[in-house]
Amino acid sequence: MKSFTYERAKSPAEAAAAAARVQDAKFIAGGTNLLDLMKLDIEKPAHLIDVNRLALDKIEASPDGGLRIGALVRNTDLAADERVKREYAVLSRALLAGASGQLRNKATTAGNLLQRTRCPYFYDTNMPCNKRQPGSGCSAIGGFSRQHAIIGGSDACIATHPSDMAVAMRALDAKVETVRPDGSARSVPIADFHRLPGDTPQIETVLVPGELITAVSLPKPVGGTHIYRKVRDRASYAFALVSVAAIVQRDGAGSVALGGVAHRPWRVEAAERELPHGARRVTSQLLARAKPTDQNAFKISLVERTLSSVLAEAKG
Repeated sequence: MKSFTYERAKSPAEAAAAAARVQDAKFIAGGTNLLDLMKLDIEKPAHLIDVNRLALDKIEASPDGGLRIGALVRNTDLAADERVKREYAVLSRALLAGASGQLRNKATTAGNLLQRTRCPYFYDTNMPCNKRQPGSGCSAIGGFSRQHAIIGGSDACIATHPSDMAVAMRALDAKVETVRPDGSARSVPIADFHRLPGDTPQIETVLVPGELITAVSLPKPVGGTHIYRKVRDRASYAFALVSVAAIVQRDGAGSVALGGVAHRPWRVEAAERELPHGARRVTSQLLARAKPTDQNAFKISLVERTLSSVLAEAKG
């Protein structure tokens, strides 16, 4: 691990300004992803800005009837919150499906959104990876690709986003609140927050350098049946091959987001009009432009079967 300097921020605006002022600065809260990447010499921050003492750890009702989740709310606390369990159950279930209890005790809401891919080639510094070293190539293309993206990838990267929480938040139409280095605030729909890889897979979100996530806001509850189904290679502590976050109403309408298939949580709102007509029709539109490899083509049928199971459960 390379040496770095360290400071504790006293306010969100101060943290953002410091991150913009110092080259190669990073925010640190739980550190469950960042510290591992530093030890592997993948992340090499010159300066760490500790944001743990900022007052961003509350879950509060918002004026529009929704919920505002502070960036530093730990995954365990968010999953256990009675309002979340009652009105946003898909989010609670997604959180409990991710990682271990020990990690959920440390991991934060903002950090979960920002965690980096678990592509084995990204983690292996002996292998080319455009996300780790732009322009070096993508070892997964033509390599072992069973866990990789089947849609939304590019010639530069076919990695998937690892977050379970983000998939549920995409189904819920969450918004990400931030403060920029100049002190101004903005709210970004989660549909626009994560980028597809294109020619710049190392740029994973729309955040500008130094921009700090302060909260995630959820809209007014919509009711319905909330289900999060995660399919993985083993029963626990594994990332999704395919996951489905679904909110299904009594008339069959609803929202569906997928994990494990793309560089970001995958949702196609137009496909949701087909929900009353069954999983096959929804899947055909959700994955209409899929470009799987020989090793992960099974994910297309796995999405259909998983979604079919989810819809059957929603109908009782």
